[in-house]
Amino acid sequence: MKITISKENYLKAIAEAESEGETVIAATLARWLNVSAPAVTMAIRRLKRDGLIEVSKEGHVTLTGQGREIANRLLNRHHLIERMLTEIFGMEWYKVHDEAEALEHAVSEDFEKRLVEKLGMHAACPHGNRVEHDRPEDRRRRGLHPLDELPAETRAVVVSVFERDRRLLEFLDSLGIQPGAGLELVNRNYDETLTLRIADRTIPLGRSVAAKVWVQPSTSEAYSS
Repeated sequence: MKITISKENYLKAIAEAESEGETVIAATLARWLNVSAPAVTMAIRRLKRDGLIEVSKEGHVTLTGQGREIANRLLNRHHLIERMLTEIFGMEWYKVHDEAEALEHAVSEDFEKRLVEKLGMHAACPHGNRVEHDRPEDRRRRGLHPLDELPAETRAVVVSVFERDRRLLEFLDSLGIQPGAGLELVNRNYDETLTLRIADRTIPLGRSVAAKVWVQPSTSEAYSS
C-alpha cells in the first residue's frame, strides 16, 4: 500500500479535528482541508479500503491503529519543524504553522532524526499543543480550561492556542496572548465579551476567540465548573 501525500493529509486532518473535539464526518474533512465533497468521498473510500479508517453507519470517521500511527508520525514531524523554525531560526511563533504545513512532506527520515537529536521529543509545539492525541477532555483532566469558561477575577497562564488560523494567531500575538503569558479575566460582560488584564493593559476579547485559548488557572480555588 502506497501512502501518498494526500492520504497523509487526510489522516492528519482527522487526528487534528478530533483534538479540537470535533466528531469527524465527510463535511468536517471538506472544511478542514478546503476540498470538495466529491473529493472527500473518494478519499474516504480509498482510506477505508486500505484499512486506515473506519466509517460508522452514521458516517463518523475514525482512525484505525495503522491510520493513527501514520497521522502521529506526520504530526510529530510537523511539530519538530515548527520547533526548528522558532528555536533555531527565531521565526515568530504565529508564522510557523503554515511553514511547517509546506515542509512536513519534504523532510527525509534522516533529517527528522537529526531534528530529534537536536531538539528532543515530546515537547509542546510553539502554540503549546502536544504531539500526542490530546482531546479537550484530556486537557480538562490536566486542569486546563478554555479562557471563555473562566469566572471573573480569575488569574491564569496561557497554555495553548488553536494553531490553524494565521489571522487569529497574529491577533492574539498583538494582544500579548501566547503560551506562557499570564493574564487575568477581570469581567464577563453583557455583550458577550471578556475584559482581560495582560501586563499593564486592559483589553476586551470576544468569547469566540477566547474559546480558542486554553489556560491553566493560577489556583485550584479560582475555577469551579
